[in-house]
Amino acid sequence: MSLYRRKDSNIWWMSIKTGSKRIRESTGTENKRLAEKIHAKVITEIQEDRYFETAKAKRITFREMAEKYISKYEKSRDSHTLKRLLPAFGHLTLYEITTDLVSDYRSERLKTVKPATVYQELSLMRRMFNVARREWKWTRDNPVADLSFSVGNRNARERWLTQEQEQLLLDCATNPAWLRPLLIFALHTGMRKGEILNLKWKEVNFISKIVTVLKSKNGEKRSIPMSKTLYNTLQDIKVRDISGRVFPISNRSLREAFKTALERAGIEDFRIHDLRHTFATRLVQNGVDLYKVKELLGHKTIAMTMRYAHHYPESLRASIEVLDTCHVLVTVKAGNV
Repeated sequence: MSLYRRKDSNIWWMSIKTGSKRIRESTGTENKRLAEKIHAKVITEIQEDRYFETAKAKRITFREMAEKYISKYEKSRDSHTLKRLLPAFGHLTLYEITTDLVSDYRSERLKTVKPATVYQELSLMRRMFNVARREWKWTRDNPVADLSFSVGNRNARERWLTQEQEQLLLDCATNPAWLRPLLIFALHTGMRKGEILNLKWKEVNFISKIVTVLKSKNGEKRSIPMSKTLYNTLQDIKVRDISGRVFPISNRSLREAFKTALERAGIEDFRIHDLRHTFATRLVQNGVDLYKVKELLGHKTIAMTMRYAHHYPESLRASIEVLDTCHVLVTVKAGNV
């Protein structure tokens, strides 16, 4: 057997000849029986042409993979997300990162941050490992691929405005003058706060009645048709800022004005992002299919859209009324027989 000990150590080493190459590698153990098992595993990997790919995974660190991935495929917020992953995995080789290890990381993170944050981190890890596996051939396995992304629904919110609350909020959003138009814009486009504040007039086409988001949260472009209400609201804005922005205001100004309007309207536990939630919920409750809602929101998957789409009992009544029609048809046929 090609196992041996060096003079200065009790660790077992392997010496295996494959083709024109000779592999000398430590088993990392003083236990001969364990060393024999490691030796047998390496032989199997060589016979199945997996050894040299495994060798890359043992040599390349997570940090090296991350740096190459970011330089080639970086998306919005990837660098920010990576700052959370590097302290935990940066020093490890790809071979050392197992599904169990990632699962432990997920469990620890869920103790301190929201599930959506953990989902974002795991999603980035999975994408990086997929590129390293498929394109760069650095590893045969993706330790995140088999890990459940079901991190709970602790940050899911079923919060949207009723029609009465919407009217009340708009009536109380008269000062400053830009607040009411901005709220109508949010309710009729479902755009994120950052997308609204960064929107420029050149991205608003009054001829085709289309608002274009050039770069959304997921880095993709999307177009949103204007409702008549939104079209008229934007047409009524006569003064345009030199910056070219439709709503040239700061985050802080919006937050303070929105808070004041909510207090006047007596609406509690409501966030600016819930206007987007209201947009999606209204569409679904009125029969718009989830795929169209997904496209309007700029989501990549239906699963993400489902978080915003909540039915209330009356919105489901039309579906149940189908059963009455079926019952009548069955009764009529039975009478004819």
